Order: sequence, then C-alpha cells, then structure tokens
Amino acid sequence: MNAKEFIKALDHIVDEKHISKQVVIDAMENALASAYKKNFDSKTNVKVKINEDTGEIKVYSYYVVVDDYDDGHEEVDEEGNTIKVPPAINVDAQILLEDAREIVSDIKVGETIEQEVTPADFGRLAASTAKQVLTQKIREAERAAIMEEFKDKEGELMLGLLAMEDAKNYYVDLGKARGILPKSEMIPGETVKMGTSIRVYITKIEETTKGPLILCSRKHYGFIRRLFETEIPELVDGTVMLYSVVREAGVRSKVAVYSTDPHVDAIGACIGERGSRIANIYKELNGEKIDLILYSENPEEFIANALQPAKNVTVNIIDPIKKEALAIVDDENLSLAIGKKGSNIKLASKLTKYNKIEIKTLAQINEEGNRE
Repeated sequence: MNAKEFIKALDHIVDEKHISKQVVIDAMENALASAYKKNFDSKTNVKVKINEDTGEIKVYSYYVVVDDYDDGHEEVDEEGNTIKVPPAINVDAQILLEDAREIVSDIKVGETIEQEVTPADFGRLAASTAKQVLTQKIREAERAAIMEEFKDKEGELMLGLLAMEDAKNYYVDLGKARGILPKSEMIPGETVKMGTSIRVYITKIEETTKGPLILCSRKHYGFIRRLFETEIPELVDGTVMLYSVVREAGVRSKVAVYSTDPHVDAIGACIGERGSRIANIYKELNGEKIDLILYSENPEEFIANALQPAKNVTVNIIDPIKKEALAIVDDENLSLAIGKKGSNIKLASKLTKYNKIEIKTLAQINEEGNRE
C-alpha cells in the first residue's frame, strides 16, 4: 500500500464507516512511531507526521532543550516508602541548552529541535502498519455502530434466529450481533430447533472489546410484559395499564391490569375477540398458564382477584403496615388458592406486594375458634 493507496483507503472508510479521518491519522502516526523505535532500535523521542492530502510519511527524532539533565528523583510516599519519580521528559530526548544553541542560536529551554530520520526503506513498514491500523479502526467503528444500534434494546423483546448452541447456551442471531441465551433462561420443558426464529427478552447489554455482550432470556417476567405490549394495542396507547407482572416460568404467570376508560374492559382487551390475543401469547409459553388479574386500589378486592383461579374468596386485612392478610375460601377452592407447592399463593403475594397471605377455610377458622 503506497501513499496514494493509503489516502484512498482512508477516505473510503471515513465515508463508509463514518470514522474521523484525524483519529485514523493520529493512530497511524502513533503506530508508526512505535514501529520505528522497535525496528530501528531508537531510544530517542520520535514523531511521525503524515500529510493527509498526499499520504507522505516522515519520521522525526526530536530533543527537548533543558538547562540541566533530569533523570528523575526520589520521594517518600505517605507510608514512608521511597519511590522513584521518573523525569518529566525522557532522558534520551533531552539536550542541554548550550549544545542546542550550537545548532539553533536563539533556541530557548522547553523548545524542541527536530531532525528528519525517515529510513529509505520505511515504506514497507508503513504499508503493513497502515493495513493493521485501518483494519483495527474499521473493527472499532463496526463495534461502535453495533453498540449504538443495540444500546437502547435492554428490556426489550427481539426476534432472532437460533444460530448455534453449546453445552450451556444458545446463540441467537439478532442481525448485526448475536445474543447469548443461556439454557437456564429457557422456559422449563421447551424444545427448540436450530435455524428457527425465536423471541427473546434482552436482560443486559454491555460493551466489550469484542463488541456488545447481549444477554437474553425467555423466563424473565419482562418477557411476559413485552409479549402483552406486543399483542395488545390498548396497553401501548394507555387505555389499559399493566400494573404488575409476576412469574414462575413454565408454571404460571399473573398479570394485573386495569382500564383508564370506563367503557373498556381491561381483561377483555387482553383476551381479544374469541381469545385471539391471549392465544398468540400462549403460543410462546410452552403450556405456561396466565392469570389475568383485575387490579383494584382496594387491597381486599385485589388480593381476592390475585388468588385466581380460586373463586369465592373473602379477604380480611390483618395488618396493613406489615402487609399481612387472611384469605377465606371454601373447601373446593382451597387447593386452587394455594396452588401446586404453594405457587399460586406465592405469586399472589408478589403481585399484590403483601408479605403474608394466609389461606384458611371457614371450617378451619371455626375449629380454631372452638379450641380457643
């Protein structure tokens, strides 16, 4: 790559990759200075200057004029240790004022004397260095562009293709980047095939030296929230509000909603005509159940709703400060209110933000009363 080819390539990536021309030239000059010192065993300070119009490259060694050589000094730190403080200017790059004035009669301390030292065969080294720098800057620009595209996707739902897998993860092609979908973040029991499309919830995006690290999930409660927002227009325009979502992935989710319009049924809007909207959500969930809960500012009513699929629930607030409540059900609804391994009551507690919801039947309450 000669000087003209370098400038042509530089102008091309500046236009195509939107890289600052000066940034590339600065990086090239620094890289060439390091390459010169390494290949030509130079200990002096070296500057490389590139003419951004012609691509011509020149190497200069330079000396800083000093009134006395400075090779550093020693200081005692706060812990009483003696430390070596390096000189402000590289020792090999210093020149005494009296010696400098033999070269430039009116030079002053702090000024520099430069001398061109461009080797005759420097072009070959410059060409290989230019390729390396341009390649590096292209990669950096591509990583920056990808990060810019994905930086606002955290907490969002994305559609991708299952590209590959290893022992612990699936890798999802999201276009310009790949997301990591840990197998532990899949919905329990679901099976997938490589090459098929898959919806994922983006839990984390982090910039790394290799590009953005994109972590995905299908068991996060946010996955349910975004599915509802995708399928139900009323949630987007604010007619229906989503109060909260809780989830035990693969088992059951509870979604609390309410309407801001008295003429709109929040639960009906989520279900859709003939169940079409909720059916589309169910397709993503591998048999996971969804309880649509009508939110109420009345805690007794909200807790009773949250204990669905149990019916005929009566709730008494035991302690509004400690967030404790008692739910009374009949024998027929007791197991439904509690749920398998207590899952229903746990989710209802999280949904309503009540620390303790105790469930009893009337028979149990009467029996306790008789014992007392």
